[in-house]
Amino acid sequence: MKKGFISNLQFYSTKDGPGIRTTVFCSGCNLKCAWCANPELISGKRNFFHYKQRCIHCGSCVNIASHAITFANQGCLIDRSQSFDWNEVADICPKDAYEIKGTFIDPQTLTDKLLRDKDFYDESMGGVTFSGGEPALQPDFIIECAKLLHQNNIHVALDTAGCIEWSTLKNIIEEIDLVLFDIKAFDSVIHKECTQRDNKLILNNIKNISNMKKDIWIRLVIVPGWNDDLTDIRKRLQFIRSLGSFVKRVDVLKYHNLGASKYEQLGQNYSIHPNTICSKRLLSSIKKIAKEEKIEIYIEN
Repeated sequence: MKKGFISNLQFYSTKDGPGIRTTVFCSGCNLKCAWCANPELISGKRNFFHYKQRCIHCGSCVNIASHAITFANQGCLIDRSQSFDWNEVADICPKDAYEIKGTFIDPQTLTDKLLRDKDFYDESMGGVTFSGGEPALQPDFIIECAKLLHQNNIHVALDTAGCIEWSTLKNIIEEIDLVLFDIKAFDSVIHKECTQRDNKLILNNIKNISNMKKDIWIRLVIVPGWNDDLTDIRKRLQFIRSLGSFVKRVDVLKYHNLGASKYEQLGQNYSIHPNTICSKRLLSSIKKIAKEEKIEIYIEN
């Protein structure tokens, strides 16, 4: 049975599909969105977090990895190019200032964990959502999990950016009840600047999903300075309208910086300016365009 590589499970989620859900965050992504709120899910490898505010400078980690870890004014400096036993460092810290995320799990074990909340799924018409990262990079794992969940009458959603060869994505979609699909930009140049990938395959794939008559929720993340061009937003909405009646919901997701601290914890740089916000004026313009294009949108609070 094919094992999957996941980062964590988010229980009692209400934003990743209908009802109360558990979101399974799968590791690995083939886009590099400048604003990614989950950078630990990009590489598809285990990630080593350092929470410097928890550090008391006891020296335990420095003593066992002195070639790679040294004291800083707050917390420690980590030379991640050096080789050391990450597990030993995480285990020895008395204040849990280190954490390793990423684990392999087989479909049956994961399903057994998810079934513990079946009563919540049933009562709220919820279910399980596979997100990421890009879950479609682990097709065999997702397909097997979906089949096991369906044997227990649990609704299954896939949150995808759609940058997957159609022959692979189609096999996954056949086992999915609802597709949450991100459209980062319509213009290919804007899309490449934001994600380092072209979007031709992505746009073709969402057309194919619609032709499969699968329920779709479209998600439009808006990041000022990156993909907030109003002409492009209008083109995105026009494209969504062309997909037809199987698009059941269009969510406009305002940029937030809740994931910014993760970059520091991972020893990485964050591309987005710290004062970046979606202004009321921008949101008002988006609402106006949606009304003109006769597209009902939902903007999160």
